[in-house]
Amino acid sequence: MSIKGARIHVTGVVQGVGFRPFVYGLAARLDLRGWVSNTSAGVEIEVQGQKSKVENFIHSLTAEAPPLARIDSVNVQDKIFDIEYLTFNIQPSTYIAGEFQPISPDVALCADCERELFDPNDRRYLYPFINCTNCGPRFTIIKDLPYDRPATTMADFPMCDTCRAEYENPLDRRFHAQPTACPDCGPFVQLRYSSGASPSVSSIDLRLSAILKTRQLLREGKIIAVKGLGGFHLACDASNEKAVAELRRRKGRAGKPFALMFADLGSVRKFCNVNEDEAALLTGHEKPIVLLNVLDGNRIAPSVAPQMDTLGVMLPYTPLHHLLFNRKDPMLASQPAPSVLVMTSGNFSEEPIAIENEDALERLAPLADAFLLHNRDIHIRCDDSVVRVTGQRLKVEGQETFNPQPSIMFLRRSRAYAPYPVSLPFDLKPTLAVGGELKNTFCLTRDRYAFLSQHIGDMENVEVYDSFTQNVEHLSRLFRVQPEIIAHDMHPGYFTTSYAERATPNAQRIPVQHHHAHIASCMADNKLEDRKLIGLSFDGTGYGTDGVIWGGEVLLASYADFERFAHLEYLPLPGGDSATRSPWRIAAGYVESLGLDIVNLPFLESVEPQAVDLVRQQVQKKLNAPLTSSMGRLFDAISSLIGIRNQVTYEAQAAIEMEVLSKKFIGEANPYPFEIEDGIIRVGEMFRHIIRDVKSNQMAGLIGARFHHTVSGMAVEASKTLREKTKITEVALSGGVWQNQILLELTREKLMRENFVVYTHQQTPANDGGLALGQAVVANHQ
Repeated sequence: MSIKGARIHVTGVVQGVGFRPFVYGLAARLDLRGWVSNTSAGVEIEVQGQKSKVENFIHSLTAEAPPLARIDSVNVQDKIFDIEYLTFNIQPSTYIAGEFQPISPDVALCADCERELFDPNDRRYLYPFINCTNCGPRFTIIKDLPYDRPATTMADFPMCDTCRAEYENPLDRRFHAQPTACPDCGPFVQLRYSSGASPSVSSIDLRLSAILKTRQLLREGKIIAVKGLGGFHLACDASNEKAVAELRRRKGRAGKPFALMFADLGSVRKFCNVNEDEAALLTGHEKPIVLLNVLDGNRIAPSVAPQMDTLGVMLPYTPLHHLLFNRKDPMLASQPAPSVLVMTSGNFSEEPIAIENEDALERLAPLADAFLLHNRDIHIRCDDSVVRVTGQRLKVEGQETFNPQPSIMFLRRSRAYAPYPVSLPFDLKPTLAVGGELKNTFCLTRDRYAFLSQHIGDMENVEVYDSFTQNVEHLSRLFRVQPEIIAHDMHPGYFTTSYAERATPNAQRIPVQHHHAHIASCMADNKLEDRKLIGLSFDGTGYGTDGVIWGGEVLLASYADFERFAHLEYLPLPGGDSATRSPWRIAAGYVESLGLDIVNLPFLESVEPQAVDLVRQQVQKKLNAPLTSSMGRLFDAISSLIGIRNQVTYEAQAAIEMEVLSKKFIGEANPYPFEIEDGIIRVGEMFRHIIRDVKSNQMAGLIGARFHHTVSGMAVEASKTLREKTKITEVALSGGVWQNQILLELTREKLMRENFVVYTHQQTPANDGGLALGQAVVANHQ
C-alpha cells in the first residue's frame, strides 16, 4: 500500500521557541499523521493525510509560526510512503555531523510566566527561575547543539516528576522547555556579603529571604552584585546620589552614563518621554536598554548620567528582576521595593563582565557590599543590548521633518539579539572575521548566514582577549564553522590582527580596510547585492591604505573594492592616540596646523602654557603628531575649541555633550563655510569662523549646531559631486560618528531632498560593533 504525503525540512530559529509543539498541535487540528523532530540542521517533518490538509499544514508552518520562531526556509518534497502512520508524534532529536542551525537568543520573561510568578496558587509562585517555551535563557546556557537539556547548564538539575510531566506533554507550554524547573528541583538564589558571611535567615520562606534582604539593602543605599542571564550587574538605588557616586568611585567610571532599570513602563513615563516605538522596545520580548529623552525635574541622581539629556532605560527581563521590583505581592510587601535601580555591568571598567560565582565574589568584592547569587551556571557572557529609535522630529532649515518609518539604531547588539544571524542575499564560504579593536564583535559566516557575536568589548587587556578567544571557539563549534577565510583589519598593531595571523594556519588570511568594511557592513545589513554606491564612512580611527589614520571618508565602494573619492584634510594628532583623552591637544594642534592664531583662545586658559607650547612644537616639527582625516577627532577638536570639555573620561564624551547642547539651536543655525578641493575637504575657513564666534562669546550650543550643519553639508556636497561623475544615487552611512542623532537626521533628510536613496544600519551597529560583518563580506568578494 502506498500513502501520499510530504517530507518537510525547516531552517531558521526553530529550536527552543516552541516550534515542535506548534507543529504537533497544527497536525492534530488538521487530523494529519506523521512526526516532527529536531536535528542539528533544523526541524524535520513527515506528514500524511488529505492533500488539501497537507497543503494547509505547509502554509500554516510560516503563517502561524510561534512568535519567537524565525523561519528562513521551508523545503517540501512530495513523498510516497510504504507505511501508514497512525498518529502524529514528536521524535527524539537527532545529531547530524557537520550540520548547524541558528539558535535563539535569551528571551525576556513572558506574560504567562509573569502571571504565574505572582499567583499564590501556582506551584512556581515567587520562583526566581520560572520560564517556559516562550521565554527564559537560551544562548547563554547552551553548550552544544541540538538544543536539548543535556547540552545546557541545566543538565545538573534533574527534573522532578511534575516538571518532567510538563516537559513531556506536547500540549503543555513547557514542553521541551530546556531550562524549565521549579522550587523542588531547580536552581535557587543566595545572598552573600562581601565579607563572605551570609545574612541571618528569618522565619520567612527561605526562597524569599535573600530577595527581601536584597530589597532592604538597596533601599539602604548599598551596592549589590546581582547575577543575571548573561553576567552580573552592579545595582544601587538610582535616586540615591550618595550610592550612585560611591558606585562610580569604586568602579573607576568617572563620567560614562549608567543604565537604569525601572519597575514598569508607567514608572519610566514619570522620568522620560516615551513614544510608541520606544514603548514597544521596552515591553517586547527583547527588552534592551533604550535611550530616552529625560523630563525636566526628574528625581534621578545627577551622577547617573552627567551632562546628558537622555537616560539608558530597560525594564525587568528575568523573574529575579521582577521580584526585586514588585510592589503588589503581599509576600514581598514587608520590604518596599525601589522604583528605579542603576543596573550597570558587573566589572571594573574595561574588563569583561563576571559570570561565575567564585570569580565574582573575588573580583567584585571591592565594588559590591553584597552578592545576590544563583547556582544556574552561565556558559557564555552576554552584555545588555543598547538601542535608540531614530526618525525623531527635527527642525531643519526652519521646517519640522519626520521620518515616517522610525527604525532602531543599535549602539550595542548583544543580549536578546545575538546570535540571531544576518541573512545575506548571497552565499559565503566558511569565514571568521575578527572585527576591530574597540567595541569588538566577531562574525562567522556559512552559506547565507552571518552570525555576528555578542558584544565582546575593547581589546585593552588580557581578560578581554581571553573572552574573545573563548567566544570564537564556542560559536565556531555551535555553528560548525571551520574557517576557510579569516578576515581582519589592516592595522598591524591590533590584537585581532595578531590573532588572525596565529589562527587556523590552513585558512586564507585577508586584510580588509577599515572604512571599506564599514560601508560593506551597511550594504550587507540592508541585503544589497554587490554594486557600487557612495559610502560616507565617518568614524574615529581606521588604518588607511597609505598608512595614515583615516576617518572622514567619501568612498565609491562595492563589496569587492573601493575608491577613495574625498576625505577630510590631514591634520596632526599631537601625542597620537593619547590625544583622544585630551581634546584640547587636538584642537590646539589643528589650529596651529591651519596657521590660525592660537593666542588668547578661551579653551586654553586652564591649560599650562608649557603644555600648549609643547603641542605647538610637536606640530611644527612633526614629532609624535601623526596625521589623520578622522571625523571623530574633528568633533573632539571643535567640542574643546568652543569650551565644552578639555579632558574626557570615555570615548566621544566631548562630542556627545556638544550634541546635547546643540539640539535646541539646530533649527536656527546655518552652516559654516568649507570647500572641497581636489578630493580634500578643507576646514580652515570653518575653524576661522568658529574662532571668531568663540571670541565674540557666541553660545557653545549655537556654534555646535552650526558645526553639525557644516558636517552634514560636507556629506551632501561630496555625494552630489560624486553623483555628477558616476550617476550613482545610492548612499550608505556607516561609522561611529553616525550614532550622532542630529548629524544622522540632518544628513539623511538633506540627501533624501536631493533624491538620493539612503541606507543606514538596521540590524547591526554603525560603530565598530558591526565592522566584522563588513570584513567577512569583503573578504569573500575579494
